[in-house]
Formats: sequence, C-alpha cells, structure tokens
Amino acid sequence: MLSGVGPSDHLRSFGLDVVVDNPEVGQGMSDNPMNAIFVPSPSPVELSLIQVVGITRFGSYIEGASGSDWSTRSASTSTGAPARSFGMFSPQTGQLATVPPKQRTPEAIARAVEAMSRVPDAAMRGGFILEKVLGPQSAGSLALRNLDPDDNPVVSFNYFAHPDDLRRCVAGIEEIERVIRSRAFARFAYPNFAFPAMLNVTAEFPVNLMRGGSDPAALERFCRDTVMTIWHYHGGCQVGRVVDRDYRVLGIEALRVIDGSTFNASPGTNPQATVMMLGRYHFPLNLLCNFDLATMDQLICAPVFVFVNWKVHGSQNPEGEDADRRIRVKTADTK
Repeated sequence: MLSGVGPSDHLRSFGLDVVVDNPEVGQGMSDNPMNAIFVPSPSPVELSLIQVVGITRFGSYIEGASGSDWSTRSASTSTGAPARSFGMFSPQTGQLATVPPKQRTPEAIARAVEAMSRVPDAAMRGGFILEKVLGPQSAGSLALRNLDPDDNPVVSFNYFAHPDDLRRCVAGIEEIERVIRSRAFARFAYPNFAFPAMLNVTAEFPVNLMRGGSDPAALERFCRDTVMTIWHYHGGCQVGRVVDRDYRVLGIEALRVIDGSTFNASPGTNPQATVMMLGRYHFPLNLLCNFDLATMDQLICAPVFVFVNWKVHGSQNPEGEDADRRIRVKTADTK
C-alpha cells in the first residue's frame, strides 16, 4: 500500500500516488485462533515444548506443552519479586487479552508481569493443552494507520466471526476434556479438580474470568474470552486476488510477493516450512544476479538485498519508453 498498490480511495486518503488500484490488497486477513487450558498436576511432569499431539476429524489441532519452565523466574519486578516466564503465554509476548490492544502499554504489561510473578510456584506445576482451528473461515482486513513504515497497520482478524470456527473451538475444548478425564491421564490431574474449575482458572490466568461450567454455551464464551494468537497471520495479498499463481503482483511486471500474506488458508501448525519452500521454488534466480561487474561483491548480500526491474503496465517515461525503475528492497538489517 505504501508503494501505491491497493484500494485507490484508501491510498489517496493518505496522499499516496496510485500505481495499481486493487481493492483486494489487505483483504482476507486471517489467523488460526488458539485456546489453551492449564492443567495443574499433583506431581512434576516432563519438560516439553509445544508439540502436536492430535489432529481431529473436525478440523482442530490439539497440542501440549508442559514442564517446570512455566515457573522459570528471571530478573526482578518493580517490587523486587522475581519475574516469571510463561513462554508463549506470557504477558511479555503480548498475550494480555484482559487489556484492549491500544492499552497494552509497557506499564500495563509490567503490571501483568508483576501480578503473575506473585503466583506460587506449586500452583504453576503442570502444563497446557491447547487447540487451534485449522483453516479458519473468519477473515478480516488490513489498512494503513499512517505513512510510517515502522508503525503497525490497522489489522482485524475477526476471530470466531464465522460460526464454523466457533463450533470447531468448542469441539476442540470438549476433546481436551475427554483427554483430561481419561484413565491414562489420571496421575497428571488432581482427582477433585473438576474440568469447569480448570476453565475458570485458565480464563483468569491469561484473560477474562469466565464462569458457568462446561455446557456448550459456556464453552463458546470461553473460546471468545480466551482466544490467543500463535502468530500464524496470513492473507492480505492472496493468490488470485493480489498475486497470480506464480506470485506475481497483478498489474505489475517483475514484482512478486512470497510470504504468508499470499496464503488463502494457513496450515493448522507452524507455516514456517511452507513459507521457506515457497521462497525456494518461486524466487527467480535472476533477481539475485542482476548486478553490474563493479558491484559483484554485493552478490554475497543476495539474501539481504534484492534488486528487481519493476515495469508498470502502461507507464511511460518522458522519452516514451516503458518506465524501468530499479528498486532496492531491504529485507533485513545487516552489517
């Protein structure tokens, strides 16, 4: 959008010159909603990073993470109490759903970190079982906030706007409940700690307090109140809407987009390998080799600095020839 490709009215409202009017740029933004349940354990459990433990028939991934790292403590808080790290569930990573996004200031995060650091170590012994919705039907949009490329844009994922996503979340939570109540899991859960109590503890732990038991209506509320991101954002430059099947931007020559924004749907698990393979098979070698002899030493920076010839369809320079503008795209900071 900052380069003039997107919805013309939106671009002009920021004083941008429109290169290609495409209202689909920024549309179809989506994210795999994730909901987790904390399961306190009466005995120490093996340390485990997040890993897939089940793929359901109704379209949810079940994953687990456990171990003593949930009570790992680091530098002290403002009151002198050691700060505890909860990994990806920590307020430090932005998982602070009790506070609206615009109010998630450093001060608000510090207060949350301090409050969670007062929780006794024994209370955090156990692990999380979580479910993620595969290929969510809900979608939102992305828009410019200002002209500063270092500022975050305005993004909405509209979690659970589609009823099928909410249905699958409820089914995933019910599947987790069956696992926790199973005989094989008995030694890892307190016998008198009912599942509704786990929901309430979990809801109070990362986000909003939810009460009402494990009936479907309450589970729908639980899904909405405790939804978290696992950073699988995708959409905005989707194939067939913004780029073609070879990932070329529609209406522009020699410009491609190869990242998660092109996904029409995201895998239920980490999309990193998918993005890496897209780059491996779709990134043209000639884009990395467009150097003059005098600058051959820049070949070693090919993964960092990409040179492309960008020809805008129908655009001409004062001499009447197609405009041929060389663009240097900085993709990473390097020395």
